[in-house]
Amino acid sequence: MTKDNKNEQSLGNMEQDRNIELQEELLAEGLNTDENRAGITGLEEQLSADVDNKLQEELAALNDKYLRLAAEFENYKRRTSRERVELLQTAGKEIVSSLLDVLDDTDRASKNLETGDVAQMKEGINLVFSKLRSTLQAKGLKQMEALGSDFDPELHDAITEIPAPGQEGKVVDVVTPGYFLNDKIIRHAKVVVGK
Repeated sequence: MTKDNKNEQSLGNMEQDRNIELQEELLAEGLNTDENRAGITGLEEQLSADVDNKLQEELAALNDKYLRLAAEFENYKRRTSRERVELLQTAGKEIVSSLLDVLDDTDRASKNLETGDVAQMKEGINLVFSKLRSTLQAKGLKQMEALGSDFDPELHDAITEIPAPGQEGKVVDVVTPGYFLNDKIIRHAKVVVGK
């Protein structure tokens, strides 16, 4: 044998050894190594199974995330609903608490009506009304200034119109004053308009 033949034989043996090693690795991984079967089908089956497993894991993770998010949103809705009900139940508490002092003063004035001193009764009633107005103003109540202003259907309810030369379209009398609460209209002024 020549030197070249020996090198070729040695290379051929190394190549066969490498093929055997690769087949053993593929068998260990469960891939198709049978030369009679198409080699790609084994790989396709393995890849298909891997992709299915990954998709199943992703689906399970997304489903879990969705369920947690839905539960969190449901808890949020319950909590805000409960807070809204509590707020509505206690919304007037602050105003009523502040008006209790005025109620106490009214009771005292009622008891003093029996004494008969008109000047003291008048002064007491004026003090009660003054305290009531200041308490309501502190809570944001403001009386509407309507007399002499232009009639505005957004602010005023016209009860009637009367002839008033030089006062056409203006408020000439206020029957019932209107009020704002924190700059929102809570009662329109009932007015008489000049025509």
